[in-house]
Amino acid sequence: MARQSISFTKSNDEWLKEQVDNNEYSSKSELVNDLIRQARKQQVEIDWIRVKLKKAENSGFTDESKDQILKQSKSLLNG
Repeated sequence: MARQSISFTKSNDEWLKEQVDNNEYSSKSELVNDLIRQARKQQVEIDWIRVKLKKAENSGFTDESKDQILKQSKSLLNG
């Protein structure tokens, strides 16, 4: 695993410490890695939604707004 040195603002560092102290995570590193995994997963979902929105916009076969399509896509993603 690659080793990095990063700096946090005071409030972010306190929040990280709180999560570890509350036994949510065993270390700050574990928490930061989990946050990155979540962000990467969200980016995949955002990219999927953007593709669907662009396809719908270009197809001309829908009267739904971007917000309606986004709401429907989120609903489908959340099961």
